[in-house]
Amino acid sequence: MNQYDPNTETVQVRTVEPAYTETVETVVVRESNTGWWIAGILGGVVLVAVLWILFARGSSPETDPALLDAQLDAAEAQAQADQALVAGQVAGAQASVEIARANAAAATAEARAAQARAAEPVIVERRVPVVVQAPAPAPSTGTAVVSPTTPQN
Repeated sequence: MNQYDPNTETVQVRTVEPAYTETVETVVVRESNTGWWIAGILGGVVLVAVLWILFARGSSPETDPALLDAQLDAAEAQAQADQALVAGQVAGAQASVEIARANAAAATAEARAAQARAAEPVIVERRVPVVVQAPAPAPSTGTAVVSPTTPQN
């Protein structure tokens, strides 16, 4: 019994004379880092220039206290304006409340009047004795006296 091995080649290669051999040479050229060096040097110069500008400014100018005073005055004026605005809003809200109360009172009165008009009238009947008296006769004990209407002093 024969066993078959798939890893063994069954094709036989024969080399026939003359055979040619070819050699390939690869030359590796290193990349130049000159661009990176230039970029690094320029970055360093920019960094030194920025630091020079920041630290070469010297002392603060004399206008700083005046500027601070002006800013404080502006902040105080803004606070007063805000306070006045809030006071105006409160006054407006109070006026709105008063108007709403007046409208509510008018609506209540109107509702009561409408309710009174819509209700059926209540009729109360009762007998009231009416006594008619004849006027008393004028006293006729003397003569009639006519006096003027103007006052007499």
